[in-house]
Amino acid sequence: MDTLSTKTGFIAVHVGAGYHSPSKSEEYKKACQHACQQTMKLIKEGNTAVDAVMNAIAILEDYPCTNAGIGSCLTMDGTVECDASIMDATTLGYGAVGAIKGIKNPIKVAHCLLTEENKGLLSLGRVPPCFLTGDGAYTWAKEHGIEEIHPDKMITENALSSFKKYRQKLLTCTKRDCASTGNVHKKRKTDMVCIDNELLDTVGAISIDCHGNISSAVSSGGISLKQPGRVGQAAVYGCGCWAMKLSTTSVASSTTGCGEHLLKTMLARKCVESALGSECLDQAIRKVFQCDFLDSPFLTNVHRKHGGALVLRYEHNKAELISAHTTDSMCIGYMSSSDSKPKTRISRLPETGIAGQSLAIEGLISSVG
Repeated sequence: MDTLSTKTGFIAVHVGAGYHSPSKSEEYKKACQHACQQTMKLIKEGNTAVDAVMNAIAILEDYPCTNAGIGSCLTMDGTVECDASIMDATTLGYGAVGAIKGIKNPIKVAHCLLTEENKGLLSLGRVPPCFLTGDGAYTWAKEHGIEEIHPDKMITENALSSFKKYRQKLLTCTKRDCASTGNVHKKRKTDMVCIDNELLDTVGAISIDCHGNISSAVSSGGISLKQPGRVGQAAVYGCGCWAMKLSTTSVASSTTGCGEHLLKTMLARKCVESALGSECLDQAIRKVFQCDFLDSPFLTNVHRKHGGALVLRYEHNKAELISAHTTDSMCIGYMSSSDSKPKTRISRLPETGIAGQSLAIEGLISSVG
């Protein structure tokens, strides 16, 4: 593991768990490096962990190679609908948006919801929202001055090309299976196999600020050919990101993978709660992924479980960062205030591993501040 000084801040990011093509590795790493470098500047200036993760995610949303913000996967209707959420370990405040269109950086809406929530009750004693979806989320964002964008400008050539390819595969699979068997259940399984090897879901970030506060966030364009209106784990409480402080220990997680698998297992929250209750972070996360994800009774009928998580634990100026994934690969970047430049890596399953059935877990940092 690398050593780390966290007295004045730390930032870690991921750009999804799925399949990161070796030919595009440098592009993914560049996105992580840029997000870490720019965010560390903010942390050194005294900005909060909540502001830091929002900034890191916004940068990743602007990179067309990620499946978040611009360049996101398209729905069955050929549109971009995004999910995002953010959580503060100190206040336990939470903000999220789901299936939102026409907003350049969905994470900024989630951040604004959290900020407004912290101000207290609205007029007439109304409780402020912490989670908005669809048109309501778009209208609220517009009213709060968050940058809009024409929906078509969220679509990149690569995303459109993938959409056309997968849609054609779906039509081909459907026609073939209907003609040969008429079995709807088999048809659904075959359709999924067409795309599951290239799932590349959420981007995420976890940060520690100069006061030792910790926060996490996620953002996602969802899975390819998703149903319009579908909301994935990136927007759902306890599933996409989680951050808690218990006495002197703070833990945060940011998940990635197939949203439905992460929703049914509440992976983000379980990672944090397990880390808070265990002396060994590696063993805690390994147990969660094996018992609560790969062997989860809620995923009994799922042949391949696609998931990943970045988990950070911080206590008495000591920090540990760990990554885990059941997908082919996961791309990570991280940087402390004492580092001259970010560190990046793409973790991959061992050669004998099977995507969706095997686990890769790595300790990335261990420090004494």
